[in-house]
Amino acid sequence: MTEKLIDRLPAPEIAGVVIPWFTPRDRPGPDRLSETAGLVEALGCELGFIRPEHVRQVNSSFLLSGGLLDRMADDIAETNATLAVIDAALTPVQQRNLEKRLGVKVIDRTGLILEIFGLRARTKEGRLQVELARLLYERSRLVRTWTHLERQRGGGGFLSGPGESQLEADRRMLDDKIVRLRGDLDDVKRTREVQRAGRRRSGKPVIALVGYTNSGKSTLFNRLTGSDVFAKDMPFATLDPTIRRLDLPTLGEAALIDTVGFISDLPTHLIDSFQATLEESLQADLLIHVRDRASASDMEQAEDVALVLERLEKESGLPLPPMIEAWNKMDALAPERAESLTALAAMTDDPPAAAVSALTGEGLDALLALIEKSLLRGRTEISLTLGPADGKARAWLHQNGEVLTETQREDGQTDLTIRVSTERLGQFRGEFPDLAAGVSIL
Repeated sequence: MTEKLIDRLPAPEIAGVVIPWFTPRDRPGPDRLSETAGLVEALGCELGFIRPEHVRQVNSSFLLSGGLLDRMADDIAETNATLAVIDAALTPVQQRNLEKRLGVKVIDRTGLILEIFGLRARTKEGRLQVELARLLYERSRLVRTWTHLERQRGGGGFLSGPGESQLEADRRMLDDKIVRLRGDLDDVKRTREVQRAGRRRSGKPVIALVGYTNSGKSTLFNRLTGSDVFAKDMPFATLDPTIRRLDLPTLGEAALIDTVGFISDLPTHLIDSFQATLEESLQADLLIHVRDRASASDMEQAEDVALVLERLEKESGLPLPPMIEAWNKMDALAPERAESLTALAAMTDDPPAAAVSALTGEGLDALLALIEKSLLRGRTEISLTLGPADGKARAWLHQNGEVLTETQREDGQTDLTIRVSTERLGQFRGEFPDLAAGVSIL
């Protein structure tokens, strides 16, 4: 009985993929083909075929012109594909027409990424954000196509217009769900702010990993923290942000955050929906941009990451934290190339960089030293003497700074040496003006 049930498990979807390009600048190279194939694999599909297609003249009904469409239909039939992926943006009409013409389900780049995010979401927050992105995407696909969608006639005379159509009802239903989800995500934002406030009070620095998807962030995260966060050579292996303790050589304990990876043409719906998660990066004391230096598209990927960060900075109103780069995957390069990049990283200062291999651990000491150096750039060492009645100020300094030395005098006063950020030092002077004059910068 069991064997029969196992035999009847559904076969995996087979996907046929076309990557349209319109100008020589858009022509996808091997890295783009590999990235799209990885997205299909991340969805759990088998790849029937994948190829770029030069669209010389856009067909408003199908995007693809007649000959390209006929070729795709033939390949779908030949490979028994059950899913067609157009790695570009499709209008709702184009998607519907393609499904009728090809006889299989059709998804575009945004739909593909949304499907993957739906599979990857593990936490309640992740599922909320994916659901919001899906609803925003679905709402943008609602189009008026049939008059028979009118649900009822309004008014009593024959001239009265149609009542609420199915289209309007669907849009209203989606709007109601979107409002509820945004409310739930506002609760998530408040919870995250409370957690961030707790980390700030502890005085421990917060460091966030950012980078293009599949650049090795989670592998580096595991290497630095000794964790076992899911890390795999596929896009969006990490979706929900993860925070772990990081022990720095001289500064001691810090918090390290692993975030969702970015990707070229990251859908607007995803950026909007995942803002609560992505803002974790902007609230950090330091960003580490993890780059896959073994990729031929490394420079383009770095530009994509910069564009997303700039958009987040603009929309959230939060300034970007200081940033350094981890040039990852040195182990995947020829020894001469790896040696050259390691030397170049040591000389690079805008932004500062360290060449590493998250897989082998090579270069991690240099990265940790760079992390500490970058954190200390925005921190100041001060000395201060407190009296017995200054317990509140002493507690504040322990919560918001790093107390390096604390010596009790016989007269009851206490000499302290503290490392504190410039921002926190300004806050201390504002909150304890009577003690501000006694602060000495070391």
